[in-house]
Amino acid sequence: MKKVLIALPILLFLFIVVTLPASAASVRVTVDGAPFSGSVEVKNNTTYVGVRKFSTDLDPTATVTYHAATRTLTVQSSKLTMTVTDGSHYIVANGRYLYYEQPVFMKSGTMYAPVLQLYRAFGAGIKWSDAMGGFAVTRGSGGIAAGSSYYRNDEVLWLSRIISAEAKGEPLRGKIAVGNVILNRVAHSAFPNTIYSVIFDKKHGVQFTPAANGTVYQAPTEESVIAAKICLEGYSVSPRILYFVNPVKAPNSWAAKNRPYFGKIGNHAFYN
Repeated sequence: MKKVLIALPILLFLFIVVTLPASAASVRVTVDGAPFSGSVEVKNNTTYVGVRKFSTDLDPTATVTYHAATRTLTVQSSKLTMTVTDGSHYIVANGRYLYYEQPVFMKSGTMYAPVLQLYRAFGAGIKWSDAMGGFAVTRGSGGIAAGSSYYRNDEVLWLSRIISAEAKGEPLRGKIAVGNVILNRVAHSAFPNTIYSVIFDKKHGVQFTPAANGTVYQAPTEESVIAAKICLEGYSVSPRILYFVNPVKAPNSWAAKNRPYFGKIGNHAFYN
């Protein structure tokens, strides 16, 4: 992956910087200028919309089915296949993994997901309107480009392998952060400019132990593949983290002594 390509998806996840009002009633959502016909909830400073009604408002031909056993909604149309699962931080749309900090939730029989997550699935547009006091959604293509054409196989392969080797057993957010370190290095002038070359970089010694001991060649876990795809969508825990270490296994690491501390996720400490 070239450095210039990294910046574009990251910008997508900057979204819109707004301070949302505390009351759900004061946040409006429109679709092509018409009031959204479903429910709107504000939770943890995030605007949620009912998935079923949002789907049929964006595409009246969409079929929405709830699967009680898995607490999952599936949305099917000629341009979109989407699954939304209660409690998940990501939705799957045409094989794309769209992540958001706040999770999907159920309330009174309605599945809610962040509007800033859902609009992308439909290939729609969105903007915050101060005048309206809410989000104005505009219909687009009807479905996001398929994962089979969006993701590069080699990037998914190597990013998921290093995530799995370095962060097996870590929470999803921890796996994503490890992937962010790799992609942040790709985008940084001090490091090589492809995922593969960052993993196997030896300019200042071995950078990642799995590249030296061979565990990077093992098949990645399913969640590591998902984390890799989330990273490749542009989601970033931080665009600045460049190092991580398990402080229990390496209490006197170079990063801990020489780099600004970002924070701890799972068993890993991250540094800028």
